[in-house]
Amino acid sequence: MTETMLHNSANPARDIPPPEHPHNAWESFLFKIGIPPALFWGFVGLLIFMSGDGAESGYLASYLVNHGQEEHNVALLFTVYGISAAISSWLSGALSDVWGPRRVMIAGLIIWIVLQIGFLGMAIPSNSFSLMVLFYGIRGFGYPLFAFGFLVWVVTTVTPTKLGSAVGWFWFCFATGLPTLGAVLARYMIPWIGSIYTLWVALGLVACGGLVALYGIKDKNGNAHASGAEKHVFRALFSSLSIAWERPKVGIGCIVRAVDTSAEFGFLVCLPIYFTRDLHFTLNQWLLVLQALALSNVIWNLLFGILSDKLSWRGTVMICGGFGSTITTLLLYWSPTYFGPSHMLPTLIVGALYGMTLAAYAPLSALMPYLAPDDKPAAMSLLNLGAGASVWVGPAIVYLVQPFFGVLGVMITFAIIYFISGIMTYFLTLDPEVQTEIDLAKKNRKQEA
Repeated sequence: MTETMLHNSANPARDIPPPEHPHNAWESFLFKIGIPPALFWGFVGLLIFMSGDGAESGYLASYLVNHGQEEHNVALLFTVYGISAAISSWLSGALSDVWGPRRVMIAGLIIWIVLQIGFLGMAIPSNSFSLMVLFYGIRGFGYPLFAFGFLVWVVTTVTPTKLGSAVGWFWFCFATGLPTLGAVLARYMIPWIGSIYTLWVALGLVACGGLVALYGIKDKNGNAHASGAEKHVFRALFSSLSIAWERPKVGIGCIVRAVDTSAEFGFLVCLPIYFTRDLHFTLNQWLLVLQALALSNVIWNLLFGILSDKLSWRGTVMICGGFGSTITTLLLYWSPTYFGPSHMLPTLIVGALYGMTLAAYAPLSALMPYLAPDDKPAAMSLLNLGAGASVWVGPAIVYLVQPFFGVLGVMITFAIIYFISGIMTYFLTLDPEVQTEIDLAKKNRKQEA
């Protein structure tokens, strides 16, 4: 990356946002709970957007199969969607360097709406698999551009004294919408208006959430982009990858983020069968464990974000995330195997503990941009690339390990990977001058409080 592309910043500390000061009682309240007042409507819009996006997650696959599509075709459709989402996750940061986060969010919103209209208005009525791949598969580019474009906006705007809390709120809104409130929406709307009209309602929610965020946020940083990047688009995109070897710590952070949720996606491949077929849990019992995991994860995403501001971003990810998930992964195998379906409480507790330790990776979103404070969008591109990669890394590990070593081998493998991610996080230290500026900002904030 050229000097121009690095914002002409010789001193990385220059790229640390200044402290925020609330102007009224409402802003003071938001500031105390960790929400940057200038971005408040962005968090509200994100929650609404992801609730609409998540409405389909629990039933779309079964709906398509029940209406004539073959299972392997549906699997291929969701694979295309996942690949689109993974690429888009990386592009959300790279394009923020070129256009600014606001335009990236607008692009994601337009892609989602236009392609969903095509999916609902043309592909489903005709039951054409080719049209489904065209519209739904490519729609996977939509939500990451919107959601992770907003995440870039957050990390480039919020002062480091409150950044852990801000990204905690981001993941709280993201996970509360997808799949939690989305599943609730589907549960109550489908019996009332049917599956397809529920998807039209979800489209309306997505549009509403997008407009709330884009019109509600008045912060000007949404239009900020790297100087000269719009004239060198391909160079900007390449720089979002080359930063992995130019700044190895950013590359390590990408790997740690990939580890974060890879096990979660892998578990969804093997554990439902293990619980219900091998351990004789009922489907409802397994779903109850999954709900305990998800609810705990949503709550602790927020709590770990807030706590990490007071303690340490790196320490929270390393100890509670990496090493904590090592233990809870093994417990997630041992508890149901030992206690069985007749004693659910220990397994529910372990499920909640795993959701908690998984949430401890949330402060990585605060740490990553300060590993490259002069090019935060590029660092966030790598972080989001790791998030996208976890979607296929987890199932790939199950595919490679389970035939030879069973579910126990899968769980041990993920536990080892979590442990390694904890060790890798130890090396994610900030440059001394950046750490000094952050420590000084925290000290000043304490004095003001």
